[in-house]
Amino acid sequence: MNLADPQTLRAFLNRHGLSARKGLGQHFLQSPTVVQAILKQVAHCAGVVEIGPGPGVLTSPLSEAHPIIALEVDDDMIEALKESSPNADVRKADALQADLGSILRELSEPRAVVSNLPYYITAPLLTRIAEASSGFELAVLMMQREVADRVVAKPGDRHRGSLSVYLQARFDISKVANVPAGAFLPPPKVDSAVLKLVSLPNSDDSEAFFAFVRSGFQMPRKTLVNNLIAHSGLAKEHVEAALKELGLDERIRPQFLELSQWRSLAAKLI
Repeated sequence: MNLADPQTLRAFLNRHGLSARKGLGQHFLQSPTVVQAILKQVAHCAGVVEIGPGPGVLTSPLSEAHPIIALEVDDDMIEALKESSPNADVRKADALQADLGSILRELSEPRAVVSNLPYYITAPLLTRIAEASSGFELAVLMMQREVADRVVAKPGDRHRGSLSVYLQARFDISKVANVPAGAFLPPPKVDSAVLKLVSLPNSDDSEAFFAFVRSGFQMPRKTLVNNLIAHSGLAKEHVEAALKELGLDERIRPQFLELSQWRSLAAKLI
């Protein structure tokens, strides 16, 4: 069933009495081009976990090519998925609460995570997916364009923040496609983007490290020294001494540090 076709999708939703639920942040993809771009990224994978399948626009073609476990919270969508994606293992589950690591281990390797992330929980879901990164080879994720810009932002980019550092420490990240609002039903007020996140080996930075990075970005327009003093309890002289040892200007702002510099600085201060 080609639900990526707008007319087919509308007819399917009408037949099941379904519409997008604002409270769940639902916007259904209706672009064959974007669907094919996502499918191409996971074509080599032996198993897929999909988060938030909705009516099955991605689930249907994915389940024809791969064993797939789809996690959905909406009972009405779960019922509709029985028609659109009969080969999928559809489970009622909240991905923010589910044990993604255990679910992934039910599938053969290499594994992938696929999701059209609901806008209102994008950052928490990205964190949950990242926490399970040892269990999959790659994730192909659609998200609000503004968030995607933050995720891929390089040092010196005004969009760079703690989320950028957190995800780039765990993944090699690239953009698959830009997705206009009109590619969704109903169209959201913003554009989206699809990112590919390939898990990095030995990405074992500690939670203390990421807490340190978050404290450094609390107020991005302030200097790194001022952020760390105010939000991590470190003494000014210790922070300045560590920056000097690394050859960094004491006036540097957090968005200008490379990942390697964050790690070196953390090693000296935490």
